[in-house]
Amino acid sequence: MQRLNIPNEILLPEIEKLLASGTCVTLRTKGNSMLPFIVGDRDCVTLEPADNLRLKDIVLAHLPNGHFVLHRIIHIKGEYITLMGDGNLSGKEYCLAKDICGKVRTIRKKGKNIDPNTKAERLKAAVWLKILPVRRYLLAIYRRIYLRNIKFLNDPG
Repeated sequence: MQRLNIPNEILLPEIEKLLASGTCVTLRTKGNSMLPFIVGDRDCVTLEPADNLRLKDIVLAHLPNGHFVLHRIIHIKGEYITLMGDGNLSGKEYCLAKDICGKVRTIRKKGKNIDPNTKAERLKAAVWLKILPVRRYLLAIYRRIYLRNIKFLNDPG
């Protein structure tokens, strides 16, 4: 199957429109901000319209600066939402609930569909958030192992 890469500046506003019309959308993720739960350029997510936002939901947000992020909700206070990528050590984003375009319904990872809203997956997210001070070391180990495996798999010799 041929893969088509469309720049986020073009693709994500269209996805935002589809989600606003009630359509679910599946796309391949980019970047490492959601490691280890979502691996960029490998995993896919199915997004649904954003209803009933809760802590630990993974959402697509259209930030006030015009950028889009796929990050986890770590704090809600009224209409104010704080987001942080699972692979981030300190960076947070802030937006309003109306800026949330969609919510991840399913993560397609290594051929398996994972529901991030199950009790087990939400518990993993809660533990990951609690161990924020240790994340730096765990992510460094994960990246070394992951990048070594990618290099091994792509090495023809």
